[in-house]
Amino acid sequence: MKRLCLLTGASGSLGKSFVERYASQYQIAAVHHQNPIGFATQDQEFVDPLQPEREIEANGHAVYALRADLSRRHEIDRVVSEVVGRFGKVDLLINAAAVRYFSPLLKPGAIDCAEALFQINLLAPLRLSVGLAQALWRSNPADNLKQNRNIINISSTAGLFVYPDLGQTLYGTSKAALHHLTYHLASEFWDIGVRVNSIAPNSFPGIVRTQRVLEAIAAFDGGNQTGEVLRLDAGQGEGA
Repeated sequence: MKRLCLLTGASGSLGKSFVERYASQYQIAAVHHQNPIGFATQDQEFVDPLQPEREIEANGHAVYALRADLSRRHEIDRVVSEVVGRFGKVDLLINAAAVRYFSPLLKPGAIDCAEALFQINLLAPLRLSVGLAQALWRSNPADNLKQNRNIINISSTAGLFVYPDLGQTLYGTSKAALHHLTYHLASEFWDIGVRVNSIAPNSFPGIVRTQRVLEAIAAFDGGNQTGEVLRLDAGQGEGA
């Protein structure tokens, strides 16, 4: 039986690439927001709170698509409820949804986006992780260990380093907080048998190949590490 992967940011470049490569290996519940996705099969349900369920473009591997605004807590609760109700398990949570907004702090209106940015980049991974733990994982640590259940947060080197004059203060701070959230979740979820790690790539595909990020996801899912932040940068054998 395939592992169940709950993937956020499914309509982004990384999300699309993950589905294209791994849909044959994972059963995927793909969460997207405004941009449509085109990788579901003909028997795939499209869950949209604004319109009835409908079929979308087929391509050979079943993907369960959920449209949700992860900046809203009740939408996160709905995603957890629907995935739990339909599948009864989540083996891998990939928190890949992100808001990228770069601007000098002193530019008029620059910090107006701070709340939305932190809602997606930090609070959504937190709420999804805790929501799944409460709904599924906390009741059976032994099974979590057996099934190698884990969480992978997609972060950025902007959360590790200051890149001067690029306007990354808010974005970088949100990703730095995501790294510390990874450490704390790994510590707390150790007792329920769920691993938590983070991948921090430089810009991809420009500096780091998207393929390398995908391989890092697969390696974490198949490994036994927890509480690690993996940096992926051009100085580590990456091509432009």
